[in-house]
Amino acid sequence: MLALRLTRGARPAVQLRRLLVAAASAGTGFLLLCALGYAIGRPGAPPDSLLRLVWCAVPLAATVYFAVAVARADPGTGPRPGLSALGLGPVRMMAVSATATALTCALGSVAALLVFLHLRGDLTGTPFDGSGTDFLAAGRPLPLPATLTLLTLVPGSASVAVAVALRPREPAGSPSRSGRTAYGRFGAYRATAVRETFGAYGRFGRHLEPAAHGRRPSAARQRTPEEARAHLQAQTQTQTQTQTQQDRLPTGPSGQDPERPPGPDGTASGLRPAAAVPVSGSGSGTAPSGLPWGIAVLAVGLAAGAYASRTGVGAVPGERPGALAGPVLAAVGLALAGPGLTHLCGRLLQSVRPGALRLLAGRLLMTEATRIGRPLGVVCAVLSGAYALGSLYYTDGRPAGPLALLGVFLVIGCTVATLLTAAVEARQAHAGTTAALLRLGAPSSTPRRAAALRAGALLALFGPLTVIVAHLSGLSPAP
Repeated sequence: MLALRLTRGARPAVQLRRLLVAAASAGTGFLLLCALGYAIGRPGAPPDSLLRLVWCAVPLAATVYFAVAVARADPGTGPRPGLSALGLGPVRMMAVSATATALTCALGSVAALLVFLHLRGDLTGTPFDGSGTDFLAAGRPLPLPATLTLLTLVPGSASVAVAVALRPREPAGSPSRSGRTAYGRFGAYRATAVRETFGAYGRFGRHLEPAAHGRRPSAARQRTPEEARAHLQAQTQTQTQTQTQQDRLPTGPSGQDPERPPGPDGTASGLRPAAAVPVSGSGSGTAPSGLPWGIAVLAVGLAAGAYASRTGVGAVPGERPGALAGPVLAAVGLALAGPGLTHLCGRLLQSVRPGALRLLAGRLLMTEATRIGRPLGVVCAVLSGAYALGSLYYTDGRPAGPLALLGVFLVIGCTVATLLTAAVEARQAHAGTTAALLRLGAPSSTPRRAAALRAGALLALFGPLTVIVAHLSGLSPAP
């Protein structure tokens, strides 16, 4: 019920993204049902039916990927302060996101079933005079268990993927990661990496004493009672003098220094909250680690494609596994290298005496290298793979069928929509930085100019790279 209320009360942009997820789920469900109809209509050709079902895994993966991106960018199902007291903690909100995703994909699966039954003629008669119904198995009954299994494949996969992607994660410095907790008869015991000497906790205040000269707390020198008393008196006197000096300062009616101009929110300009200041070094100091692996896999894929085109193995696509493995490996390499290439693009933007606009655009690219680079690499991989596979499978000039075109349209549309969703999510994440720049007096066109500069830099790097990889991996075999 909560998932339905959050779905109904979302903003129009969120509703549009969910409708796109439902449409992608409908297209994938229709392809799965068509594979089932082809298997029913041709019971004597199991390999061809299995091959069609395997090819449906690519649109299924693209749909699940898009559903995860939409669920991550949904502001209504994210953890917010105050909801844990109502029983809506991170785990509950994760379950709500998974449920909402399952409902959206289930709506698309129902629409796919209705369209499939309509084309078969089970609802209002066979349309289009019965032409092109070889993959619909018209006039033959559909097995109910197989139909339900295929229709629940998309909602189930999407909800599980959303639950795994949005599961609560413990911070890196949490106590549960630094030590092992054992539960016995009289409570919990924690085994830590720092060992204490014998009798360390028997001495009063021994575990509270700070480390001296880089040694462990257990090796620091004990203070005598006279030294401890003198240290306490010195601290008390220092605090008293500081409080007296602050009380003597002239303050305005609101309790702040009159010589310090107030900020736009009524606070002093030097006491601005830390969240309003743009953080320039968060996540931009280290490059993503997938660039070497991506380049290696891309090189292996191009080498496999070049070897297959030189040797000319096979005359039909099914007899060219090497030629098929080349574009697939090249596409995987592009997807792996996407975040690293985006980080490199941001670094190149800041080179050779950059101005403020180039610094801002490059720093944001480096910060959002993983968030933007991964879907961008997937888009480039899909485009290059589609061109390469099309040049390998349709070398004789025969046109592609409607189901093949539908599958290609689904995969490209889902990946491009995932990239746009990631861009919207990055814009929401940097809304505070944009507001801080505008408060500091930057022109209102600065964020748009920086976004255009980032888009142009990414297009200049990934565009020619995608064309080159697609051309090299789509070389036809030699006769």
